Amino acid sequence: MKRLSAIILGILFFWFIIHSLVIIIDGLNDEVAYVDVAVVLGNKVELDGKPSLRLQARLDKSVELYKEGYFKYIIVSGGVGKEGFDEANVMKNYLINQGIPADQIIEDPNGYNSQMTAKNTRMIVELLNVKSVMVISQYFHITRTKLAFQKVGFEEVASAHAEIFELRDFYSIIREFPAYYKYVNK
Repeated sequence: MKRLSAIILGILFFWFIIHSLVIIIDGLNDEVAYVDVAVVLGNKVELDGKPSLRLQARLDKSVELYKEGYFKYIIVSGGVGKEGFDEANVMKNYLINQGIPADQIIEDPNGYNSQMTAKNTRMIVELLNVKSVMVISQYFHITRTKLAFQKVGFEEVASAHAEIFELRDFYSIIREFPAYYKYVNK
């Protein structure tokens, strides 16, 4: 029985390692394409109302790609965090300060998780009559986000990762393992 338990734990650990490598490689290999709209997933807003470094990196990537002409619209998706700020509104204001026209930015204040962001984006793009989408988030989050968007009917989802790496990424990579399989079953 001990031997069987050790084998099962070994297999699970090997599966976790392979899965983690796949999401890291997928997330770091941007699949940038000309699309109708980019979706920037929310993240923490600091107590002073400014985007956290992670969120700022996501927004900066969207500014870079917008200015290179990869998309016309940017959806900023997030909820109200424990700090009390509407992430989507903070994100929009940051983008406006970076020179993105306000009428090119669409707020999704109900993007409390990747799945909700995907569903909300589906409704928004139907109103705009656009088809193609690019998700922008942290590298470890890209694979699950693309899955969420595919599950709501987007056939192809382009992606780009924020250029920031932090020590907490190790925790986030570990968290992505069960989170991904939770989304697979939804």
